[in-house]
Amino acid sequence: QVQLAESGGGLVQAGDSLTLSCVASGRTYSSYGMGWFRQAPGKEREFVAAISWNGDMTYYTDSVKGRFTISRDNAKNTGYLQMNSLKPEDTSVYYCAANGGILATSPSLYDYWGQGTQVTVSS
Repeated sequence: QVQLAESGGGLVQAGDSLTLSCVASGRTYSSYGMGWFRQAPGKEREFVAAISWNGDMTYYTDSVKGRFTISRDNAKNTGYLQMNSLKPEDTSVYYCAANGGILATSPSLYDYWGQGTQVTVSS
């Protein structure tokens, strides 16, 4: 069992940056693949970025490529999502998730979820 807790959300202006953190506790975090998802009101949860268990592989949805960076520090049991050049359409609740080590874009392939952190980008 892995428990995840996100932090770092907030209200920013378009063009600003934010870094989200996801702290894991429980079983060995370093063996898990990690992803970030987001969900806006009335919309389905969508994939944002994923990183392999050792950080060697990353994958991003097209809308955030070049602006967002996913990373992890297994020594600190923490994952990160660096978000630059934020746009109003990035406004969502952001969730981190963990799975058995695969690089995945589907929410159904993740076993553990955090409670989410709100990111609001004003124009």
